[in-house]
Amino acid sequence: MLDNLTLDQMRVFAAVAEAGSFRAGAQRLHRVQSAVSHAISNLESELRVQLFDRSVYKPTLTAAGRSLLAEVRAVLAKVDGLRARARELEEGLEIVLSIAVDTMFPLHILAQALRETHARFPSVDVRIEYASMGGTVDALLTKRCMVAVAVLDWQDDRLTRQFVMPLTTVAVVAPGHPLSRLPRKLPEQQHLLSEHFQIVLEDKSQLTRGKDFGVLSPRTWKVDDMHVKLALLRAGVGWGTMPRWLVEADLKARTLIQLPASALGPGGEANYHAYLSHRTDQALGPAARAFASGLAQATTRGASPRKSSKRAS
Repeated sequence: MLDNLTLDQMRVFAAVAEAGSFRAGAQRLHRVQSAVSHAISNLESELRVQLFDRSVYKPTLTAAGRSLLAEVRAVLAKVDGLRARARELEEGLEIVLSIAVDTMFPLHILAQALRETHARFPSVDVRIEYASMGGTVDALLTKRCMVAVAVLDWQDDRLTRQFVMPLTTVAVVAPGHPLSRLPRKLPEQQHLLSEHFQIVLEDKSQLTRGKDFGVLSPRTWKVDDMHVKLALLRAGVGWGTMPRWLVEADLKARTLIQLPASALGPGGEANYHAYLSHRTDQALGPAARAFASGLAQATTRGASPRKSSKRAS
């Protein structure tokens, strides 16, 4: 029964219902009134219901017409969305935006950038790979991801690099840990640090195999997630370095204490740069460019500049 339904009939029905009369609907559609009346009659015949009450001077929607109008509008919205999506794909819009993000990068900044990207391109799906050290660069080199927010200072002609924001790490320990009672200035400080477990991030990629960054203790626990590392540090298992943005609340609440690990930097602080990277042989699509723009705006609103130095675990 419904095989002969057409989108044109549904658009005419919606136009007449919204305009309030057949004449106004015809004017909106730039058609003669007889063509509009014919389209409505054909639609009523296909649906086997009366959409308009014509017994009055000004045709009005019947109860069935009011009910079906919502369904018709939903169908038309789906069709319009399909056409818009097809145009976007023709223009190179990504079906999926795959992003590798370093675990040191502030997640609230990432979320703001992705919120703005989604607002502009709601049809694009997003896949995020959360990685440490060389993992973000490896995701680009192996083409697992289109773009990466990387912190590893890796020079490669196959990759572009655009500065995003500075980052700072701090050496921390739980209040009950023996290191929390160390004097702020102590010549043997590094020796004492090496006597305790250090919680460090492990790089799953092959790019930094056999290399340690900011590791002072021969006794280490290795994890591949920054939040697992944070949980262990809060529990007093060992000491380690963390992004300042992630432990700022802990430092204020004294659930973590900053260690004066001068071997890592003044006061136990070290500074780095975050970069937005992509492969030089793959141009960024509209969604990736929107993400880059959103990232720049989000960092301007939510970060303060700091200097850069080498990478830590």
